[in-house]
Amino acid sequence: MAIEFASRSVPLERRLQTAAVLQWVYSFLALAQTCIILFFVLLFTRFWIISVLYGIWWFIDWDTPSQGGRRGPWLQKSVVWRYLRDYFPIKLIKTADLDPSKNYILGFHPHGVLVAGAFTNFCTEATGFPLLFPGLTPYLLMLPLWFRAPFFRDYIMSGGLIPSDKESASYLLRHNKGGTALVIAVGGAPESLDARPGAFTLLLKNRKGFIRLAIENGAYLVPIFSFGENELFDQVENPKGSTLRTIQEKMQKLMGVALPLFHARGVFQYSFGLIPYRKPINTVVGKPIPVTENSNPSSEEVDHLHKLYMEKLSELFEEHKTQYNVPADRHLTFI
Repeated sequence: MAIEFASRSVPLERRLQTAAVLQWVYSFLALAQTCIILFFVLLFTRFWIISVLYGIWWFIDWDTPSQGGRRGPWLQKSVVWRYLRDYFPIKLIKTADLDPSKNYILGFHPHGVLVAGAFTNFCTEATGFPLLFPGLTPYLLMLPLWFRAPFFRDYIMSGGLIPSDKESASYLLRHNKGGTALVIAVGGAPESLDARPGAFTLLLKNRKGFIRLAIENGAYLVPIFSFGENELFDQVENPKGSTLRTIQEKMQKLMGVALPLFHARGVFQYSFGLIPYRKPINTVVGKPIPVTENSNPSSEEVDHLHKLYMEKLSELFEEHKTQYNVPADRHLTFI
């Protein structure tokens, strides 16, 4: 295979965009592991006191991620994220106002490989979330595992991330009487195994936990479809029943994280690597679905709202798909 190298005349602006994406990919794939190694390595150097003091702080601060986290506006406003936004580029599209006196659960679809749209739109201010939805504070849910990594936990909390368990989500909805927007990539890690260009398969048919959470707390539901999310990477073929898929699913159940074998381009060449393609992402936020609070909803109530949610998500997709170059004969598939 011939390697296509990047031109030396690439403008500085584009080089900075690539650098921003490179650090983001590294943060997503390896920063947690780097922080864990650093924590233990420091213990065997003259800087051991750093790890010891952090360990004490970590013990005192253990419950913070589950109690709303600790946001860092300095990080969310960083110029780095504007370069990340412009690399693709990524846009946040509003279709209706969201009343800041209400709480919301925003269902994000599809998960994609690295949830680029969810991170950029809701963990940074690069696409203008505070301007589009004044009075709302977004919190993106992430696997609880990552909040057990020293140093890394503080970094991701600064971006407004919280653990994706029911207790952490319920805490915010109970304690904040309005203005909270929980963003949930409903398909989760398993859905990333089907994330490839042209795919419109969503792991949603039996995902009802977020529906029950909404009813129990009276939080309005908002469907979101991020057009272009699956176009960023190619993935090794892994159809259901294949040896690779079986191994990936077993690893996912064992570790809690999916391991899609994805690839795209490199930093200095366009033929292979882990840097995403420059494909536009248009994240469309749908209209809110009113929810009546019930601390003990029945299965029928959950099923009814779940069916309504899927209908509204499909309507959102159908209404906007041709605008974002999705063929008219393509439709969402729920599994």
